Amino acid sequence: MSGQRQASRVSSLDGAGRTLSVNRARFRRAITPRLAGLLWLGLLSACGAPEPDLPVLATDAIIVAFGDSLTRGTGAPAGRGYPEVLADMVGREVINAGVPGELSSAGRDRLAALLDRTEPALLLLCHGGNDLLRRQDLRQLHDNLEAMIALARDRGIAVLLIGVPRPGLFLGTADVYHEVATATATPIEHAALAEILGNAEFKSDAVHPNATGYRRLAEHIRDRLVELGAL
Repeated sequence: MSGQRQASRVSSLDGAGRTLSVNRARFRRAITPRLAGLLWLGLLSACGAPEPDLPVLATDAIIVAFGDSLTRGTGAPAGRGYPEVLADMVGREVINAGVPGELSSAGRDRLAALLDRTEPALLLLCHGGNDLLRRQDLRQLHDNLEAMIALARDRGIAVLLIGVPRPGLFLGTADVYHEVATATATPIEHAALAEILGNAEFKSDAVHPNATGYRRLAEHIRDRLVELGAL
């Protein structure tokens, strides 16, 4: 439809049509990332697939936070990324293994050696943001996330997947994270980053939280670990 024809069509809508358009806009705003995630979890339950728990973390357990700049803490002062803040909250060692700018394919290549070296009890997997920003093949991202989860599980390491929002005006966790979580029966923190990056108060730039935002992310992750029985 041409721009002129589309404009003509919009201008010819009667009052009922305008009301429907407004109601649709309100509905889109009402579907927050948190609500969307809850709807997804409800669908899992309806399909007979309860969310998996995590094993209890010993007091001396090591946690590896693995990802890109969102894990490294880009946008906040040194030592104020979410892994460092989370370590103080949960009283466990949390290794920050974030590499800014890394694609999921490169993360997949480096993960095995890191896990063998650090021997963690839990992997916090927050990867793929650069794939989304650079419009990489989502099928490849899906496969890379699945492979990283498998690398951890082959070593007896539990995994919590952290969803990353897709770029756009209305932020929401990219569907690929929900798909991977379902396919691999992996628990997921499905809304925190979308909520944080959708609020200018918690951002240092268009794609990174500030120190306050990373603290909120750490709080969300801690709460999920409690919900899932790890703490």
